[in-house]
Amino acid sequence: MHLRYSYRVYPTVGQRSALARTFGCARVVYNDALALRKAAWKADRSKLPSGALAKTVITDAKKTDARSWLGSVSVDALQSSLRDLDTAYRNFYDSLSGKRRGRPVGLPRFKSRKDNRQSLRFSRNGFRIRGNGKLNLAKIGDVRVKWARALPADPSSVTVVLDPSGRYHASFVVDIEPEHLPALDAEVGIDLGLTTYAVMSDGTVIDNPRFLRKAERRLKAAQRVLSRKAKGSRNRAKARRKVAKAHARVADTRMDWMHKQTTRLIRETQAIYLEDLNVRGLARTRLAKSVYDAGWSTFRRLLTEKAARYGRHVGVIGRYEPTSQVCSTCGVPDGPKPLNVRTWKCGACGTSHDRDLNAARNILAAGRADRLNACGGPVRPGVAIPRQARPVETGTHRNASRTGRKPRAAGAAGIPTP
Repeated sequence: MHLRYSYRVYPTVGQRSALARTFGCARVVYNDALALRKAAWKADRSKLPSGALAKTVITDAKKTDARSWLGSVSVDALQSSLRDLDTAYRNFYDSLSGKRRGRPVGLPRFKSRKDNRQSLRFSRNGFRIRGNGKLNLAKIGDVRVKWARALPADPSSVTVVLDPSGRYHASFVVDIEPEHLPALDAEVGIDLGLTTYAVMSDGTVIDNPRFLRKAERRLKAAQRVLSRKAKGSRNRAKARRKVAKAHARVADTRMDWMHKQTTRLIRETQAIYLEDLNVRGLARTRLAKSVYDAGWSTFRRLLTEKAARYGRHVGVIGRYEPTSQVCSTCGVPDGPKPLNVRTWKCGACGTSHDRDLNAARNILAAGRADRLNACGGPVRPGVAIPRQARPVETGTHRNASRTGRKPRAAGAAGIPTP
């Protein structure tokens, strides 16, 4: 599996100028190739092959007066820019055909020199790590790297990134084998929220750190100073970097906290179950700032990636599962409840429930049902499965009518009836 390891790098003044020149050359090559591909498609619906495109925008372009300065930078970075364009087109076509999941991906767009984030990639031929720990980049020189930890294997590529706050990072791609941890019996369902960040089915509560809310006063002050600077001035550029640094500090603190929480969960739990939240929908409400500050999608992504690396399981149940409406003890639905109702009592069995804890237990039950494929058997925590589920007992929901699913007819799909 491929992993990324990112480190801060500290180029000298001359190396920063060389990097800026390489950023610009890679951007020009990318834009020239994109313009040629669009023109070819508009003319006769043809697709230019990558080899011919590289010869036109790199090899032949260096011989012209208008693009002769392309020879002053590493050709490896320019070729990587063309590979990025091929990847962008492939993502677009995969999104159209349905191969790529998630939000639709549009056509590649032209890059601008005014973008606050710049990046370029070197393959094995364009970089190497010196014995003294410095990173040698082709036609740039030996760059000092702050090694926070050792690389687990030889990297296959490195991406140099200049973020909006003016920091340089080197992101290495390494290929390693998964490290499966010893198997455990612990399984947990997690209900994510805003009042408390997470409530687990075993009763553990993770408080919401609210990193953005705590830094709002500092962010507002920096943004206020930026708004008073003349556009295009150097003072405005300095003020913009201060705003970017303030936001980067919040993002870095949040990411560090999430890495620690997800690593602890992966090490202590064999299976973790979450609910598929409609983050895009919630981001269109008055809770948008708090939803983005929570970073639920990043939390889920980190759990999924670390589970694949360490041999754990992360399951996601459907967003329409009524986890807050069903009693986790007896399974009787009690109906929807407004958000201000945090505790309630089941009318069937009389059990008093905390809203989030009850939802976490229902998430655990639904996740176990999907994972173990206990078709028709009881899956609530603490309830043993008395017998093997029979083939005709389809569905894992307590009440199929509540989910909108039609019951399968007897003998459907060739399944014999008892």
